[in-house]
Amino acid sequence: MEVSTGVRLILGILVSIGSISVFMAIMNLFTPGEEKADLVDVSVRKFKSTSSFSRLNPDKLFDRVALFCLHTFHLERPLEEIHLQLGSPDTPQPVDILYLKVGLAIGLPAAMLVIFQSLVMAIIFVPVGFMLPDVHLKSKIQRRQAEILGNFSTTVDLAALIIESGLDYLTAFERIIKVAKEKTILEEELEKTINEIRLGYSRREALDRLSARTGVQEIRSLVGLIKQSDELGTSLVDLLRNFSTDLRSRRLSMAEKLAAQASTKMLFPLFIFIFPTIFILILSPMIKGLLAGGLSF
Repeated sequence: MEVSTGVRLILGILVSIGSISVFMAIMNLFTPGEEKADLVDVSVRKFKSTSSFSRLNPDKLFDRVALFCLHTFHLERPLEEIHLQLGSPDTPQPVDILYLKVGLAIGLPAAMLVIFQSLVMAIIFVPVGFMLPDVHLKSKIQRRQAEILGNFSTTVDLAALIIESGLDYLTAFERIIKVAKEKTILEEELEKTINEIRLGYSRREALDRLSARTGVQEIRSLVGLIKQSDELGTSLVDLLRNFSTDLRSRRLSMAEKLAAQASTKMLFPLFIFIFPTIFILILSPMIKGLLAGGLSF
């Protein structure tokens, strides 16, 4: 007797919920406890005036499952970090990312069960669906951070030149933003920092927000140099010049490393795509002759 599609769908949803419960129980055993807060954690907790998770309504079933996942896996801090390092966009909010994770953790296994009628595949796709949004968003963060670092050393050099002429670093950042024909992500973040200072944040707080939003170690180092110059009264120009030289040497070392890895990475496409094509072009006339009645020597 064949089972209808509706029954299989309901069974898939039930299997997904059961698999999620088992997955949560296992993951909860390996979830670390509260650790000492790092810079990004402090920034998230300090700079988030309102939490988007307040939209979760315990009276709704889906929101109840989302709340359970949020508290079981301690997802509030990681999701807010992801949102912050994406540049704090209007969408997606941290709660939207949570909805997506839970929805995929339920929907993908149900779809696999309906399509392939495989309980094992449905169980496997529970953690896959739950982790999939994290993989996608973290790849976006990595691309954003790479774009920030693209012209970072040039921006540091320009700031050092402007500061050397007698202006402070905030004015230097303003000049760099004004002369830019097209604003990069780094210049947009610097503009946010300047606007925050105008709105009443202290310079230290605005710089901390800058380093938290970007999540780039080089930006954190720059913020540390600026703080050091403000506190100790040292010359910021010399610090920036040395910092820029160090950045360029590190980029050169990275480029040399990537160039050395290029030959190894080319082996796979060579063996899979190029060599078979060459062999087909060379051997196809011989094979055609053999099939036609043998080769004459």
